[in-house]
Amino acid sequence: MRLLKEFKDPDFKENSNIKLREASRAVLFDENGLVPILFVASGNFHKLPGGGIDEGETKENALLREALEEVGAKMEIKSEVGKIVEYRSDKNFKWGFDMKQISYCYIGKILSKGKPQFTEKEMIEEFELVWMTLDEAIETFENDKPTKVEGKFIRDRDLTFLKAAQNMMNSSKFIKGEL
Repeated sequence: MRLLKEFKDPDFKENSNIKLREASRAVLFDENGLVPILFVASGNFHKLPGGGIDEGETKENALLREALEEVGAKMEIKSEVGKIVEYRSDKNFKWGFDMKQISYCYIGKILSKGKPQFTEKEMIEEFELVWMTLDEAIETFENDKPTKVEGKFIRDRDLTFLKAAQNMMNSSKFIKGEL
């Protein structure tokens, strides 16, 4: 998968106490061309649906599971968008370790809709599912003012994915009705 960008926390130091986390994310489209976005009220930012890849799970299976949990949607993967690597310092996140996160992003088509099944952590963080056009999503992310360091990483990462997806959607492949 094509590397789109690397984000590095200025306090990140290469050392032996680094945890690797991989995650799958998606820019999904419903039958009306709307994109589901998650608003995280506790941090005042938006994010794409997706999350960590569990042990023994493929990137694609993780994405299908996360779409069902966070959006309540069954979906199919149409195309790869790219990947982003983030280096986060424990100094700013207080996990007890530094983290290298690799996020893989896809464009997907929603096949059926249901209700999100947020985790307890997502409910505490006050997740809310909102639907908007791709252009509205990009504008929303550009105007977000996260109140937490993690929210700034997420906003920048997911905005990069949204813009890359927009460029792909404007290409001839998608104009011909691939989605």
